[in-house]
Amino acid sequence: MAITFEELFDAEFLESLKHLRVVAKRVPAGGRFAEQRSRDMGSGLEFRDYRPYSSGDDLRAVDWNIYRRLGRVFIRLFEELEDLPLYILPDVSKSSFLEEEPRVRAGLRAALALASISLGQHDTVGVFPFSDDLSVLLRPQSGKGRLMTYARRLAELEPGGATNISSSLHRFGGMQLRPGLCVIISDFFDPAGIDVAIAAMKKLRHRLLLVQLVKPTDRDPDVSGDLRLRDCETGAVEDVSVTGAVLDSYRAAYDGFETSLTAFARSRNAGLLRLDTNASVVPQLATLFESGHYSV
Repeated sequence: MAITFEELFDAEFLESLKHLRVVAKRVPAGGRFAEQRSRDMGSGLEFRDYRPYSSGDDLRAVDWNIYRRLGRVFIRLFEELEDLPLYILPDVSKSSFLEEEPRVRAGLRAALALASISLGQHDTVGVFPFSDDLSVLLRPQSGKGRLMTYARRLAELEPGGATNISSSLHRFGGMQLRPGLCVIISDFFDPAGIDVAIAAMKKLRHRLLLVQLVKPTDRDPDVSGDLRLRDCETGAVEDVSVTGAVLDSYRAAYDGFETSLTAFARSRNAGLLRLDTNASVVPQLATLFESGHYSV
């Protein structure tokens, strides 16, 4: 089932995000003027350093006080303020739309919240939903007035196919977008396994924030006895006798999955938020901004 506009967009939800900001230590060069510190040196407002004068430099940047004292010509360097591109990749695979409380609802609310924050500080935001492949829902753009457009487009998303993180990220990486912050919102359950998903994420040149959509039953499923299990995406059927030993083996596998994802995030210095899809999204997102902002 699709997620309605009313489920995603409500004034109280967005109002609670006003004081949260995504702050980059340095953004890649080549963007628009905005609120993030760039690697570029230019004619911004915040002084950073000096360097010796070179032929062709703007004489208005020369520090004549230093010249009078030392007889040497230096120019003043200022930080340029630019935008931090934000690329949001929500998982819309078929399985994410199932369950009594579908994971996709929390995932799209998180996507809209992060878009709201970045649009509010003049950053560019693009949305690229994925399942068995990746598509372009909204190309990177900026402007506070575009938030309603983002909400409507997110609400229009329909269930996709089976999960294929590797193929989806390969296509995303091939777009050659300006380096920015890539937010992947998913349960990261891929038929190919977590190692294949991690290998695909390693190839991305963007900084990463992983929002893992979880439920308490992921690790501790409430099942027992003889069951016929059907894969919700492929339709494959498997008969299983759920015993204590089988559950212990399953939990060990799940713990290994979690450990691998955590280790990758640490090795990449990426953010990792485990978002309980049965709970309110805002308080959980707020843990990323304990100091009032999320620094990348």
